[in-house]
Amino acid sequence: MMKTEELKLTQEWDKTFPKSEKVSHGKVTFVNHFGITLVADMYVPKDASGKLPAIAVSGPFGACKEQASGLYAQTMAERGFITIAFDPSFTGESGGFPRAMHSPDIDVEDFQAAVDFLSVQDNVDPERIGIIGICGWGGMALQTACADTRIKATVTSTMYDMSRVAGNGYFDSADSKEARKAAREAVSKQRTEDYRNGSYVRAGGVVDPLPEDAPFFVKDYYDYYKTDRGYHVRSLNSNEGWTVQAGTSLANTRLFTYAGEIDSAVLMIHGEKAHSCYMSQDAFKLLNGDNKELLIIPDAVHTDLYDGGDKDFIPFDRMESFFNEYLK
Repeated sequence: MMKTEELKLTQEWDKTFPKSEKVSHGKVTFVNHFGITLVADMYVPKDASGKLPAIAVSGPFGACKEQASGLYAQTMAERGFITIAFDPSFTGESGGFPRAMHSPDIDVEDFQAAVDFLSVQDNVDPERIGIIGICGWGGMALQTACADTRIKATVTSTMYDMSRVAGNGYFDSADSKEARKAAREAVSKQRTEDYRNGSYVRAGGVVDPLPEDAPFFVKDYYDYYKTDRGYHVRSLNSNEGWTVQAGTSLANTRLFTYAGEIDSAVLMIHGEKAHSCYMSQDAFKLLNGDNKELLIIPDAVHTDLYDGGDKDFIPFDRMESFFNEYLK
């Protein structure tokens, strides 16, 4: 028997983007098959009638639905889609304990649970459902498309392959047995300490204060998560981050094993100057079929695709035409 947790939800508008008058907004909850209740913002076009195509959105990894995913969801609702932006398990307003944990299996299940929810709504056509994953949740979206045939179209934006980063380090700089062993030893030691102390040490979000010699991608994250541009009190990246041991399962997993078997449509979007662009380029090579596209945005860096940056870099027109084509 599915049972939802009782959660206290914020009722005021507390997003990092302005509220649109073109859509109706409300909070919804649904449960995944691990028994965790997820919380989402639902956006519905105000002139909606009949059964509409729908899109589930999540990401970035360690963000909350009040940040980039909510902006994507609201904007796509303005363009005629019913959308939900959800907080993953153990984060934001969603349930699950202990907090700030994750697992790639649960991450994929969260997306599938969002599809479950959308599939049974009276105003949604269950044959026209798509998903959008941003940053690390772009990788989870692509992984979900491998597993769930109800998903007819998938968009990944500024995608991270979190399993690759967890196992190999940024830019594959720690892709060796010695580096992985050192990382495993550190996490193993922390597990003992956490159990002894009865609590989970957090790894910290985006570094603050920002070191002068920080690499560009760290400065890029700081500019979004630690400033008025994107800070949110419920965002892990803006605050204490994930637990230290949360990445264990990611480091021991590899995503995209069956990416070549995805028959549904995929649009992968990445910034030309994003430090992470190699991840989308490499993942795209695994895909097959003429309904797959890699769209590189000139001059855009990683976080420009969170909120558009200073030049409205997010290609919402292309996303709209993509979903209209494959959710028709």
